[in-house]
Amino acid sequence: MKDKKYRRPLKVRRSRSDVIWDELIAVFLVAVALLTLLPFLYVLAGSFSTEQELTERAFFIIPHTISFNAYKYITQTGEIFRGLKNSLFLTVFGTVCSLFFTSTFAYPLSKTHLMGRNTILNFVIFTMVFSGGLIPTFLVVKSLGLYNHYSALILLAAISPFNMIIMKSFFANIPKELEEAALVDGYSELGVFVKIVLPLSKPVLASIGLFVAVSFWNDYFNAMIYLNDSAKETVQIVLRRIVLLATGGDQINASGFDFDQFGVPPDKAVKMAATVVATVPILCVYPFLQKYFAKGVMIGAVKG
Repeated sequence: MKDKKYRRPLKVRRSRSDVIWDELIAVFLVAVALLTLLPFLYVLAGSFSTEQELTERAFFIIPHTISFNAYKYITQTGEIFRGLKNSLFLTVFGTVCSLFFTSTFAYPLSKTHLMGRNTILNFVIFTMVFSGGLIPTFLVVKSLGLYNHYSALILLAAISPFNMIIMKSFFANIPKELEEAALVDGYSELGVFVKIVLPLSKPVLASIGLFVAVSFWNDYFNAMIYLNDSAKETVQIVLRRIVLLATGGDQINASGFDFDQFGVPPDKAVKMAATVVATVPILCVYPFLQKYFAKGVMIGAVKG
């Protein structure tokens, strides 16, 4: 019996209007991407520019003359490196703690047979609407001896009700058969959570972890309120002080630093350099989490 000839799958013919519409959508998305990217390119170019170029050119993405004076001014005292180290420690440790507490809180609440589950969820939702306020929170932190410690910043952001509800929804969609099979094989509830549930939850852990990490890295207000030691200042606090000093102008002139032939950097270039220093480190995290982040942001988008 002769083998049947392989037939290529038939291609769906698309109408001319569909092709034109898809091309218009692609052009629109490219335009939106460029509009989003151009401000970042301008800030990056402005941080390497001179005062004359920033004054004469309203917008540019490639400077005619490159000057490193703004970065020299930011790094001259070494405080920026200490701030980066403190922010890195706070971001990494705070994100790990937040994911630990959020996941261990969300997993039991994803079980419909848990007694008092709805009552606990109502309390969680209540905290999303009402809070104790700044002054009571500060008094509690100080009475617990957490003032001027990173523990205050970490514990205040340990569990986000919104992130917990998202993670609970993800855990609830994991097939129960997998957990039941693991229990039959001799796993405990903790073993099922660690060996089965968490490996399957990489998308939600990566997406929530990225949001939490960005929140810790950009945190300025809590660090200003609960930290009183200059040695523990985060990069946002250090950059704020540098920018304020640069705005006066006289502080740069009195710094005694040996700038290059372009002279003292303008305060605008210093602000742009500070923005670059505060933004680039956290941007480097995105490529490593992109494949999980793309899946995680679709949580709850499709009902099946």
